Amino acid sequence: MANNRRRSNEQPPTRLLHTQSIGGSSSIEPMMDSEVVPSSLVQIAPILRVANEVEPTNSRVAYLCRFYAFEKAHNLDPKSSGRGVRQFKTALLQRLQREDKTTLEGRTQSDAREMQSYYQNYFMKYIQALKAEKADRTRLTKAYQTAAVLFEVLKAVNFTESVEVADEILEAHTKIAEKTEMYVPYNILPLDPDSSNQAIMRYPEIQASVTALRSTRGLPWPKGYKKKVNEDILDWLQAMFGFQKDNVSNQREHLILLLANVHIRRFPNPDQQPKLDDCALTEVMKKLFKNYKKWCKYLGRKSCQIFNKKCNKENYCTWVYIFSYGMAFEVYAILAGSVSPLNGENIKPAYGGEKEAFLKKVVTPIYDTIAQEARKCKRGKTKHSQWRNYDDLNEYFWSVDCFRLGWPMRDKSDFFCRPDDDEKKPDTSDHWMGKINFVEIDSFWHIFRSFDRMWSFFILSLQAMIIIAWNGSGELNSIFDGVVFKKVLSIFITAAILKLAHAVIDVFIMWNARFYMSFHVKLRYVLKALTAGAWVVILPITYSYSWKNPSGFEETIKNWFGNGESSPSMFIIAVVIYLFPNILSGLLFLLPFIRRNLEKSDYKIVRFVMWWSQVHYILGSPYSFKIKPLVGPTKAIMRLHIRRYEWHEFFPQANSNIGVVITLWAPIILVYFMDTQIWYAIFSTIFGGIYGAFRRLGEIRTLGMLRSRFQSLPVAFNDCLIPEENNQMIEHRLTVTPSHRMTKEPTNNKEETTRFAHMWNKIITTFREEDLISNREMDLLLMPCWADFDLNLIRWPPFLLASKLPIALDMAKDSNGNDRLLQKRLNADNYMLCAVQECYVSTQNILNFLVEGGTEKAIMKEIFEKVDHHIKEGDLLSVFDMSYLPSLTNHFIRLIEYLKENKATDRDEIVIVLLNMLEVVNIDILDEPLSSMVESSHKYFADLNFPVIGETEAWKEKIRRLHLLLTEKESAMDVPSNLEARRRISFFSNSLFMDMPKAPKVRNMISFSVLTPYYNEDVLFSMDALEKPNEDGVSILFYLQKIFPDEWNNFLERVEYSNEEEMKGDLDSEELLRLWASYRGQTLTKTVRGMMYYRQALELQAFIDMANDDELMKGYNPAESNTEEYLRNERSTLAQCRAVADMKFTYVISSQQYGIHKRLGDARAHDILRLMTTYPSLRVAYIDEVEETSIDELENVVTKVSYYSVLVKAVPKSADASDQFQSLDQVIYRIKLPGAAILGEGKPENQNHAIIFTRGEGLQTIDMNQDNYMEEAFKMRNLLQEFLIKHGVRTPTILGLREHIFTGSVSSLAWFMSNQETSFNSTLRGGNVTHHEYIQVGKGRDVGLNQISLFEAKIAQGNGEQTMSRDIYRLGHRFDFFRMLSCYFTTIGFYFNTLLTVLIVYVFLYGRLYLVLSGLERELNTNKAIARNKPLHVALASQSFVQIGFLMALPMIMEIGLERGFRSALTDFVLMQLQLASVFFTFSLGTKTHYYGRTLLHGGAQYRPTGRGFVVFHAKFSENYRLYSRSHFVKGIELLILLVVYEIFGESYTSSVAYMLITVSMWFMVGTWLFAPFLFNPSGFEWQKIVDDWSDWSKWISNRGGIGVSGDKSWESWWEKEQDHLVSSGVKGIVIEILLAVRFFIYQFGLVYHLNITKSKSFLVYGISWLVIFAGLLVMKGMAYCRKSLSNDYQLAFRLIKGLIAITFFSILITIIAQPHMSIKDIIVCVLALMPTGWGMLLIAQALKPFLKQTGFWSSVRTLAQYYEIIMGLLLFTPIAFLAWFPFVSEFQTRMLFNQAFSRGLQISRILGGGQKKNRSSRIKE
Repeated sequence: MANNRRRSNEQPPTRLLHTQSIGGSSSIEPMMDSEVVPSSLVQIAPILRVANEVEPTNSRVAYLCRFYAFEKAHNLDPKSSGRGVRQFKTALLQRLQREDKTTLEGRTQSDAREMQSYYQNYFMKYIQALKAEKADRTRLTKAYQTAAVLFEVLKAVNFTESVEVADEILEAHTKIAEKTEMYVPYNILPLDPDSSNQAIMRYPEIQASVTALRSTRGLPWPKGYKKKVNEDILDWLQAMFGFQKDNVSNQREHLILLLANVHIRRFPNPDQQPKLDDCALTEVMKKLFKNYKKWCKYLGRKSCQIFNKKCNKENYCTWVYIFSYGMAFEVYAILAGSVSPLNGENIKPAYGGEKEAFLKKVVTPIYDTIAQEARKCKRGKTKHSQWRNYDDLNEYFWSVDCFRLGWPMRDKSDFFCRPDDDEKKPDTSDHWMGKINFVEIDSFWHIFRSFDRMWSFFILSLQAMIIIAWNGSGELNSIFDGVVFKKVLSIFITAAILKLAHAVIDVFIMWNARFYMSFHVKLRYVLKALTAGAWVVILPITYSYSWKNPSGFEETIKNWFGNGESSPSMFIIAVVIYLFPNILSGLLFLLPFIRRNLEKSDYKIVRFVMWWSQVHYILGSPYSFKIKPLVGPTKAIMRLHIRRYEWHEFFPQANSNIGVVITLWAPIILVYFMDTQIWYAIFSTIFGGIYGAFRRLGEIRTLGMLRSRFQSLPVAFNDCLIPEENNQMIEHRLTVTPSHRMTKEPTNNKEETTRFAHMWNKIITTFREEDLISNREMDLLLMPCWADFDLNLIRWPPFLLASKLPIALDMAKDSNGNDRLLQKRLNADNYMLCAVQECYVSTQNILNFLVEGGTEKAIMKEIFEKVDHHIKEGDLLSVFDMSYLPSLTNHFIRLIEYLKENKATDRDEIVIVLLNMLEVVNIDILDEPLSSMVESSHKYFADLNFPVIGETEAWKEKIRRLHLLLTEKESAMDVPSNLEARRRISFFSNSLFMDMPKAPKVRNMISFSVLTPYYNEDVLFSMDALEKPNEDGVSILFYLQKIFPDEWNNFLERVEYSNEEEMKGDLDSEELLRLWASYRGQTLTKTVRGMMYYRQALELQAFIDMANDDELMKGYNPAESNTEEYLRNERSTLAQCRAVADMKFTYVISSQQYGIHKRLGDARAHDILRLMTTYPSLRVAYIDEVEETSIDELENVVTKVSYYSVLVKAVPKSADASDQFQSLDQVIYRIKLPGAAILGEGKPENQNHAIIFTRGEGLQTIDMNQDNYMEEAFKMRNLLQEFLIKHGVRTPTILGLREHIFTGSVSSLAWFMSNQETSFNSTLRGGNVTHHEYIQVGKGRDVGLNQISLFEAKIAQGNGEQTMSRDIYRLGHRFDFFRMLSCYFTTIGFYFNTLLTVLIVYVFLYGRLYLVLSGLERELNTNKAIARNKPLHVALASQSFVQIGFLMALPMIMEIGLERGFRSALTDFVLMQLQLASVFFTFSLGTKTHYYGRTLLHGGAQYRPTGRGFVVFHAKFSENYRLYSRSHFVKGIELLILLVVYEIFGESYTSSVAYMLITVSMWFMVGTWLFAPFLFNPSGFEWQKIVDDWSDWSKWISNRGGIGVSGDKSWESWWEKEQDHLVSSGVKGIVIEILLAVRFFIYQFGLVYHLNITKSKSFLVYGISWLVIFAGLLVMKGMAYCRKSLSNDYQLAFRLIKGLIAITFFSILITIIAQPHMSIKDIIVCVLALMPTGWGMLLIAQALKPFLKQTGFWSSVRTLAQYYEIIMGLLLFTPIAFLAWFPFVSEFQTRMLFNQAFSRGLQISRILGGGQKKNRSSRIKE
């Protein structure tokens, strides 16, 4: 279940190139699968396929094919040097030896004759017969390919037996060869001449694009080139420039579809004579050349637009360069017939002429350079400054330096140079180009550098607030006081200092790129630093001269520059000049039109001005709550003179108590910097709520709301999803005012309702296929859409009408003849009225159809005429006796039941029922007998139309529906009962009333593709995986049955089984069971099913677009249209719908290792092939690694691995029902790559290689843990229209969608995560990225704490890398102030503020530690102004809300409140707290903090596989310890020690509620960080598990490490790996690590002076404590030496030494306790003092690892670290073991982690499992 996606540039393991190993005869037959061949023998796979195909009809021919395959394999690799070749050839030879004997027995002629005879028969039976039958292209293609292979084998056999091939066979082969070359596998468009009758090729837009592309008149083809029929411009490019054939074919199809889609969108009604419109071509060209033209304009070069070719690999800008200053001008010269001035001949391409010339001579050199840089990365361990990343290479080609490459490219140019080449060629001008424009270094300074405007604003605002609070009255209005205002103006001096700091940081960070910068870039940095420095001088000088009587700093400045007259205007002028760029930017912000044009300008002076100007804005700040209240206590502290300390004070004479002031203000300032995140969360919540309300979110959130508005759904549906009849693309946008759709009356339009019914029924049937609803619920939800012209009314779904008819009948019976009252009641309930009308009309219709006798028809006519007359007159109840209506209803229900069964044996019963009905009507109900009744001798109802022959769907639907209306007496209020079905149907219905563009016709819509990367995750659960129980006896299948009980029952109903045991043994049933389970996991099968809903939706929508009224009323049912009709009738509506869907939608899975899995016979490859077979339009792209062996001149075997980007599809199904050879794939395109495709991270590279196979103008990237829904797929046309609508000033380039987390029901943690993700839907998006709430996709998330932690660690490290990136830097500088703030607080700012949240706790506690240990707190408490520091407590209380997750809960409450009601939102919030959501969020706080901080300090971000399985297993204690030791446990114990020390020596303020909240929140954080992993660990408190965990942890902690020993097997290996980040950290990182470790020495320094045995405050006391530590370390070192040298040979001496040391230790301890009266408190204080010191020493030692290894002390460090790990393990394990004694703890944990159904099932399974174990043990004893 784990997701083991490969990291970075990690290469595939070599074993993957092997085939299956041969272990015996049983493994030989599976080995002969045609797909399981070594990569170097891939050419024989088609031969083995043919052998498998012909074996059922002629085993000897199959043998000959395999024998020929063996010979060919031997020729391909004669020395069997390829991986797996020898094993494969051996296995194949063994099979051939067995088959030779068996096949010879049945042979009647020689092998040559046998082959010729079989070939001729095959030619006649398949080739000629299929051509005569005009069979489908699929069967013909396969037949031609098989015949070609058979002829190849035939030639080899005839050559062996020296038999000539008959002429008729050669003649037939010539024809076959031509067709084989023509009938190649295709992706979407069959472009061969014989495929012009295919449905997709009949569309005029396709024909127009193909015709335009084939217009090659006047093109100068190469000399000697044999031009073929129908060759096009791309063939000419291939011939001229040496492009790969399949690459050209791929781009040909892409270009044709692109042109066709744009053409038809511009001209919805094309002419009969197709011709590509010039405007369509221009539009495509502009779109494709947009970036190229920008590039030329940016570099000041003239563009040359000739053509566009979608590139295959790596950097797009590289290809822009190649195209612009290489190929483009060459193509222009070739077309113009220009002559080279060098040789006088026509210009020829610099690269071209030979096969794969472009790949070898252009792509490969660039690829090698990029690959070299990737290798220098060393999986992220190398510093960014030492290698060029993608951005560096990209920016190189966006600079004029790229032109030094030349064309043809110079091999010695700086782009291709390496760092070591600079030493070899010191005299050349070309050198390694290094970093370009930006250097990423591991530093927190990037946060200030990227968002300096924000930090400057924060700092200046803080300074202004402190000045106002410190001076005058302290009120805000005191700023208008002249003196105060003049002091506030000093913020401009601070601003200048901050700008200088920013300039210095720029120089510091960019120092490593100084040799590679252009001169103007260097000049910019120098000017920036000099200007900032000048203002740092000018502003203080002018400021000092603005005071008449300066004091302090101003007086000092004035003394330096002379005591001249004061001149305030001088400072004002300087400030105005200083602010001029800001004023300019402010004006440009108010005039966006001018600003946008200036930003786009390429004039250097304009660019310089725009660079120089920045915008500053001022926002409000928490003055009254944080700053002002602290000023008074601060002044009092600074006036207080303290002389008594409780430790050795180094500066006892220091004034103003600066240390206390820093301790007081530091947490406040950090909270001040962080609390903007809180306000942003509140703002986004409020704004998101208002925005969502105006967008009509949650207007239909219950089934009751749905029923009340269902009659308006068809109107809204047609407004949104049905195109206009004039086929024009209309921009249909709604305003934020209430929608007009809600105000429309219920529809009575049958065609409108029929269109709605088609899609509604598709949604409902999909629900049934997904087992969300039962058969009964499906019948209640379906809406009739079949043609029934006799029923001239709209028939609503039965769930709206359920129980309405029985109630109406009772009302009629009890109405006592009051027609007006009954009519009033019916009119009050529209659904009841509809039910009555439909039942009456249907009854009349059914009886008229059933009864054929003339007399009976006359009777029925008279009855219905009477009824109609009295209904019209309004006296029906007063005339007829309705008390007998129930009796008549019962008889009619029996009649309907007989009609449902439709059995001939029931004919007599039907006659009796009809007679009973006639009797009741004539005698009991009617006021007078029927006049049409004849004498009693007449035999009534003898002539009936029963049984009904050729029942239509309309008839069946009518009978079934009428039976439901009559018999369904229970209300359908709970239909559907499944919560997921309710959510989906409510959201879809609500979205129809939301703001969305009008849908175009499918043929006119924007085409799109979906791309899903896949590595080696689960495709489809196997039966073994489903049934394999874990330690608790819980299997995945059992788990799913309990989590989804209703869906499991629906599944059993669908497959018609009572339990899973009955399904075992039946392969088809087991397959259905595997699918059911896989659809509820995070598998590729689930994702593919969801994405293929797009295609089903497009086919249905295309049918609605194309179908006339008759076809529309007949209905759409592709399942009933057999394959033969589709394959033969390309003009059918179904074929046209599928063709349009092909043009508009493509789905590609980028399965990186599919080829390797296929050769290995891996089940995942088989499951993917099954997906391709199930969904024929699905495509799979993979990287094929092929070994190519050759013999060099010295006859040595040379093996080279070549890499290919391959696109495959399943062999299409043909009309031949006997064809058993359809579970295979076939290669469509095979494009050679310059090398290994995985250079960077595996996932993006996996997508990069496959993106060339996507089609269309839009691309949706979907992970394999995502899902889609049929009802949402219907809205894809609307969503794509957003690309054509301007949002602001431009159309969007990226569309964001809602994500529904479908794993929320799996566990409580998954529920927390799903609700947390909900909060992101309420934030504001803008710019070129828009977010749309009317459509959603499914998303799976991690469901266990370990999985979630790994995911959050990955994201946190990614944000750490983003912090250092040039993208964040440029966004931070180019956004206006408000967008910059949004960018910050929604990306890296969120993680930095998370880090600040934890840092505040540290600063507060260490500050309190300083006050307590120094004795300052006791002195300060004597001052009343200082003792109650409430502002500090209030400020820190806000931090606690962030800590426990309330900040994340605000948007969640708003979102759920909008969509489900605020009562539900509040209920969910309370339930989350009861299930310890606060524990989870607080724990996540530590994860984010640790990994984000470590990445910024040391780098080393990496991909972390999280796994996507169901967490029904127990994680070992050692596993949790390894994962959380450094991120949570160490920090938790540190905070624990801080709190304990403060509780022992500090003064507690129990009267302060805010202070109590702070203290409790900190203790809560400590408990959470230490024990949350065990609290959220399934079976974490079961005693047996605890015992096993202890044994496992003890074994792990004591195992020795070494080479090849993994970290999960040995503590030593894990500990060494945990320090990897320090290896590549550099000097800066090591110094910072040492400085951070120094904090642990504070404990020892402070606590040793609080011991009863220490009366002196001399520094000597601290020195003696170090002697004690060193003595202990020496004893430990001696013990280690004795253990190593004496434990084996002198065991007794070693034991005596250990005993002596123990006795000495206890003697010293007893002496110290007895003599100086050392107390228990002193012992605890000693432990608290010395343990942190040892840990600090360990951290320093780890930072100095290389030095300590040289000195030989590293083993001692490792031993000390092991002791510490054991102590930490015991501290954690002891409380867990204690709680495990109480059974209720385990039960509480299970109920907290999982839902009640699973909890009950788990308890039962444990009981049964225990019984089984007991029985098993008793049997063993017997």
